[in-house]
Amino acid sequence: MIDSTAPRGHTRRAVLGSLAAAAVAGPVLLTRGPAHAGTTAATPTKLVWSPDPRREGLSAFEGVEDDRSQSHPGTRHIYVQGDAYRFDMHTRDRDGDDRQRNEVKGMRADGRILSLGNGETWRITYDLFIPNTLRGTRTFTHIFQLKRPGNGSAPLATIGLRRDDDAEYLTWRPFASGGELGNVPLEQIWNRWATIDMTFTVGDEGSARFICREGGRTLADATRDGIDLWLGDRLRPKWGIYRSLGDPGQLHNTYLLQRNLRAYTT
Repeated sequence: MIDSTAPRGHTRRAVLGSLAAAAVAGPVLLTRGPAHAGTTAATPTKLVWSPDPRREGLSAFEGVEDDRSQSHPGTRHIYVQGDAYRFDMHTRDRDGDDRQRNEVKGMRADGRILSLGNGETWRITYDLFIPNTLRGTRTFTHIFQLKRPGNGSAPLATIGLRRDDDAEYLTWRPFASGGELGNVPLEQIWNRWATIDMTFTVGDEGSARFICREGGRTLADATRDGIDLWLGDRLRPKWGIYRSLGDPGQLHNTYLLQRNLRAYTT
């Protein structure tokens, strides 16, 4: 049974392929790079996506991957709960032999699919609630991905949950370029609403800013440019729970909540 105590209310392609299976880098409490015009002077202000879960439901997304392997038939894993989107994950759920996945992908506004294009600057913000049953792992656990549509391509950027020894973190990684942009100890945000604020300038030499806030506190604010944020013909975000089975002691019946999703462009 899922815990119901939720609150109410080189070639680049070769590099990407190898990074998809790479081990998570060590902790970086906060990293800052030089300011980049795409993430500072030209922060997007044009609101283009602001779904209301109660009105639009899952049609706010380009697609839904709810137990696509049918490992848990008759059970809904992604749905609206109050003013939030809820993602459930059970230990029995499978997406292949070695992982689990319940995610939504892309953004849809007025029936139109929104994509991140080369050279564009986008800002994505939302609130997220991580219960203490959703743990960091030594293998991958992603709760956000920015990637090219289609199978077989690694993400360009991720928000993940990882652990090192006894410490667990929420991390933002420029996946193709390696390293971490910033991280937050999970003990600071477990069982609380936190706000994620990301700005991307899309391109082979792109840039990103990652901010995490909770209860009026800024827990992380980091910027990095010169990172690889482009592949193929378009990018889209994914939200939900996507995790490896490789750290079984950290896997529990759990869930994730997200609300107040917004996307802005210039």
